[in-house]
Amino acid sequence: MLPPLWVLLQLYLPIAMGVLAGVGLGTLLARLAYRPGYISTLHQQVPLTLGKFLFWVGIPLSIVGFMRRADLSGNLYLAPAVAWAAIFLGLGCSRLWIHLHHRQWPRPTQGSFSLAAMLGNTGYIGYPVVLLLPQLGVEVFGWALFYDALGTLLGSYGLGAVLASTMGRQSPKATGQWWQWLREIVRNPIILAFGAGLGLQALTLPIWLDDGLYRLAWIIVMLSLVLMGLRIQQLTSWRLLRPAAAAVGIKMLVLPLAVGLGLTALGVDGPPRLVMILQAGMPCAFSNLVLAEAYNLDRDLTVTCVGLSSVSLLLTLPLWLWGFAGGWL
Repeated sequence: MLPPLWVLLQLYLPIAMGVLAGVGLGTLLARLAYRPGYISTLHQQVPLTLGKFLFWVGIPLSIVGFMRRADLSGNLYLAPAVAWAAIFLGLGCSRLWIHLHHRQWPRPTQGSFSLAAMLGNTGYIGYPVVLLLPQLGVEVFGWALFYDALGTLLGSYGLGAVLASTMGRQSPKATGQWWQWLREIVRNPIILAFGAGLGLQALTLPIWLDDGLYRLAWIIVMLSLVLMGLRIQQLTSWRLLRPAAAAVGIKMLVLPLAVGLGLTALGVDGPPRLVMILQAGMPCAFSNLVLAEAYNLDRDLTVTCVGLSSVSLLLTLPLWLWGFAGGWL
């Protein structure tokens, strides 16, 4: 096994390159915002366009490319079950924290706090982390995919949307649209790519096409990290650090620790256990920003949680790598 510090270096180097490239690009575009004409809007248009491309085209293609080389045998159904257990644990812990410390919070703030504690960025960030770790990689990508597609995704636009609709400042646009979120889940490109990947895995494709899909999938991974850097560069709301730190603590410390100890008690170990621990400890989901906008939750708290958790990932990853992959637990 590689020494832990070398493992971290192998993981952090490509992540840092991608994220810093995004931060640098975002800084450059922000400076252009003071110039007249269309170029002044690029700092808003580029992240939005890249995000849409990744959501509708990039991530689905990468899922198909990686699924062709992933091992989809074994008890993969355990991954979404663990994801849902973590989501409900995050919800329960967040409601307990609010009850003990902040019962006077307005309902929109409570909703944003609970969403931050429940839902993680298991796609844009979770996929690259799992794929870039030397002891994980493409072979166990199926565990990360099942955790995200059948766990986090359904949790975000299912349970998350229901929670947001009941806790938010209801607006005519959002009221009564919970059924539209269910429709969005069904036609979500990640779900569609999940099904396409399952169907194509057994087919024999030309070598050039198979290799092309695989190379393209890795390019998409790096573009996802660039998008993370662009989003971090735009996050400027840090005045709510104390409540955000509590939500991030639940999401990135309590949940992965509980998942790790629970899986160990069930006799699950090795790479599958580590994948699910890492997915449980991913930063707060970008989808929380969508829900906060749609249902008029506390946008400032949501933004602060996303930013703080994204930065905290570099500090929490060693805990789970050394604790569970290093043989401490």
